[in-house]
Amino acid sequence: MLRHALAALLTAVLTEAGAGAAGAQARIGQPAPEVTGEQWLNSDPLSMAGLRGRVVLIDFWTYG
Repeated sequence: MLRHALAALLTAVLTEAGAGAAGAQARIGQPAPEVTGEQWLNSDPLSMAGLRGRVVLIDFWTYG
């Protein structure tokens, strides 16, 4: 039950963020794009090659 609720929540978040089901399906099996930014907090800039094989959580936020 909890697993289904988490899956539904994740689907809603991805859809709301603009990924959409069709867009997410199109990226399965494809390499992730490089993560770039102007300023990195709490680490030196990271690359996808350096993160290969690790579980990565990316938290995007902004002041608003």
